[in-house]
Amino acid sequence: MRERSGVGLGLALLSALTFATSGTFARSLIAGDWSAEAVVLARVGIAALVLAVPALLALRGRWPVLRRNAGTIVVFGLLGVAVAQACFFNAVRYLPVGVALLLEYLGIVLVVGWMWLVHGQRPRLLTVIGSLTALGGLAFVLDLTGAGRLDPIGVLWGLGAGVGLAGYYVIAGRVDAALPSVVMASCGMAIGALALALLGMARLLPLRADTADVTFAGHQVSWLVPIAGLSLIAAVVAYLAGVAGARLLGARLSSFVGLTEVMFAVLIAWLVLAELPTAVQLLGGALIVVGVALVRLDELRTPETVPPAPAEPALAGER
Repeated sequence: MRERSGVGLGLALLSALTFATSGTFARSLIAGDWSAEAVVLARVGIAALVLAVPALLALRGRWPVLRRNAGTIVVFGLLGVAVAQACFFNAVRYLPVGVALLLEYLGIVLVVGWMWLVHGQRPRLLTVIGSLTALGGLAFVLDLTGAGRLDPIGVLWGLGAGVGLAGYYVIAGRVDAALPSVVMASCGMAIGALALALLGMARLLPLRADTADVTFAGHQVSWLVPIAGLSLIAAVVAYLAGVAGARLLGARLSSFVGLTEVMFAVLIAWLVLAELPTAVQLLGGALIVVGVALVRLDELRTPETVPPAPAEPALAGER
């Protein structure tokens, strides 16, 4: 059992690390005159195709399961994939990668408010303390009076990504246990890619791409390098490692470990892009992570009301 937990922990950390690379890969493309929406379209479109075969194998011809979850998959693809990623990649146009990710993770606090206002699930004391701590951290991250003041447009994009992430958590909590996670991911990414492509063709979204070389980690590289990193490392590898880790640790514990994505994102952006938030913003980031961790701990204390189904668990941190 201890060996199984160790493997699960390693896979969950691998998932967090690979997810954390997305902002750094995306920044090189956006700086090279790609629109954020085109970056998202390339990432989720390629990832959906790569995951299509594993998804078909996992579904094993159970098409009624897919049909009865069609509405959930569409909402997941539009909100949890297209909106969340487009807002996050637009945020990194204006903000350091780590700060944009911290704003996105405030979506966990938004879930608390949603469950209270809409479903009457009043949060317990630990969740309230965690939410207030995270909101206090937000004030430090914004650093409204200091030299590290953030671009308000980027902040709005980051908070929009938080809304998308909150939508993902709400949807993930209502997913049919008979629907394999890899099917949810592949179909959701396909829906998100289709929506972005249609909006782009209707000229409602800027789908701007360029085949010129881009600057990544201080070197000129082909645009295919960050595209491959985004779709294969930050999507396919990250998702599959996360699913395997969730199977071994459980969805709740693995999503708690997934909070290390923030730390990895800040470290990667520092090493590759020489981006580092100010001391005040790092303090605020630490408070946000502590606050979110308290909310997660409160969730871990909640007993399962329904025995876990034998189907693959939903991965609560996947984007």
